[in-house]
Amino acid sequence: MPSSARPPDHPRERLRETIALVVLSVAAVLTAWSGFQSSQWGGEMSIAFSEASSARFEEARYEGEANAARQADLTIYGVYVQARATGDDALASYVAERFTPHFRVAYDAWVAAGEQTNGPFGMPEYVPPGTTEAATASDRAEAAFTEALADNVRGDRYTMLTVLFAIAMFFVAVAERLGGLGARWFMTATGGLILASGAAVLATFPADF
Repeated sequence: MPSSARPPDHPRERLRETIALVVLSVAAVLTAWSGFQSSQWGGEMSIAFSEASSARFEEARYEGEANAARQADLTIYGVYVQARATGDDALASYVAERFTPHFRVAYDAWVAAGEQTNGPFGMPEYVPPGTTEAATASDRAEAAFTEALADNVRGDRYTMLTVLFAIAMFFVAVAERLGGLGARWFMTATGGLILASGAAVLATFPADF
């Protein structure tokens, strides 16, 4: 009897239907799981981007603080240099006593190094307030932005798996509409293979709860 004429209760057809049911059930569960994970990683991405943005604002605030301190130091140091250039030692001493603490550290290091041409502002000891905090905020922003991009990739991969599992269910569903048993087996097996491949890839992905 041709395969297309086999009755529905043929053992091979019952086996195929059982396999099809398993494939559809597993694919449905994995589709839901992948959709959930895609949503979760999308949320993580949004949080990370928000943290990166906040860190950038914080970095800008500290940079402004550092720039203001640097400008103040430049102004008072300019008066000091002019006083020394005109030989007004009294004014130079007066101004030097009013150096800010952070500039005093750099100035003393500069004098100890022989007053090199790059000046106190070129010394590594010169760290105006806000400089360290700005650098720390910048590092946090970079880390959060990198994490956001990684979360975006993870979410996209789960979305791709959702599509893959949907394709697996499509093949099994189409198999039910075919007349030949061989064709039904082929479509069911193809759907099962796609499902197994997607499940193997899914096992390597990180999960977010």
